[in-house]
Amino acid sequence: MAIDINHIVIIGRLTRDSEQKSLAGGQAVCKFSIAVNRRKRQGDEWVDEPNFFDIVLWGRMADSLSQYLVKGKMVAIDGELRQDRWQHDGQNRSKVEIVASNVQLLGGNQQSESSGRSPERQSTAHTANTPVPGDSFADDIPF
Repeated sequence: MAIDINHIVIIGRLTRDSEQKSLAGGQAVCKFSIAVNRRKRQGDEWVDEPNFFDIVLWGRMADSLSQYLVKGKMVAIDGELRQDRWQHDGQNRSKVEIVASNVQLLGGNQQSESSGRSPERQSTAHTANTPVPGDSFADDIPF
């Protein structure tokens, strides 16, 4: 039996500041949109074609991240697609949104990067290629 899969991972920049609301039951919801450029060849040149996606974030993550989700901020989104359907003036309408299960803040926003200000520090975790202060290795590693 085949299993349906609805999973999306996308990286882009916020097109506007996020909007946070609390529903009647107290649950937080945060909405924002991101732009993702697709490079395509047009004649002899490469041009960027922007694509725009609406994102919905729920619960505690919406509460804690909404203040950092500002225009120009680069984010990585992990989630699923949801289609909302309704009728307006007798016309069937629909909209597809990305419902985020995880949002990672990446780098600074475009304004701070282009103005020469240093991007804010995102994480104190060290990667395998980053030396950790206080670690010392012998020069002759056997592998």
